Amino acid sequence: MEGKIRLCNLDDLTELQKISVETFVDTFAADNNPADLQEYLSEAYGFGKLKEEMINPESRFFFIYWADSLAGYLKLNTGGAQTEMSDSNNLEVERIYIRKEFKRLGLGRQLLDYAFEVAAKENRESIWLGVWEKNTNALQFYRAFGFEKVGAHDFIVGEDKQTDLIMMKELL
Repeated sequence: MEGKIRLCNLDDLTELQKISVETFVDTFAADNNPADLQEYLSEAYGFGKLKEEMINPESRFFFIYWADSLAGYLKLNTGGAQTEMSDSNNLEVERIYIRKEFKRLGLGRQLLDYAFEVAAKENRESIWLGVWEKNTNALQFYRAFGFEKVGAHDFIVGEDKQTDLIMMKELL
């Protein structure tokens, strides 16, 4: 069985905000100060911020469903919406999260495969993403897809400066 992927629209904002906060907390709460985490969640996943991102034509959100239940989401950026390398013909996977009860079903792999399909249709030169240097499961996952470290940048969670590794896979 595979998940069903669909493009999000403005009617999905409330559900997008809910799943964004839920999956970020599930993934990172144990490794972050609660006050820092709350500050980050308010900034990154506020309703207004998500709406701004959603109406940007260079950003796209996708939901993935498993047996009619929302299981996760994907955010792709191009052009100026990319958090780095905005002047290039790349596709950024900014967010890819699966709810904990749906992990190990291959849905993360399916979303990443979908990102590769989008990149191929749009003749993108590469796909890239940032991943926390301490998130060993994610690092292993992306390496299995052929992503390689090409740099790093700061990722601020509240008052905590963390390091995200920039990983890229060339496509052309």
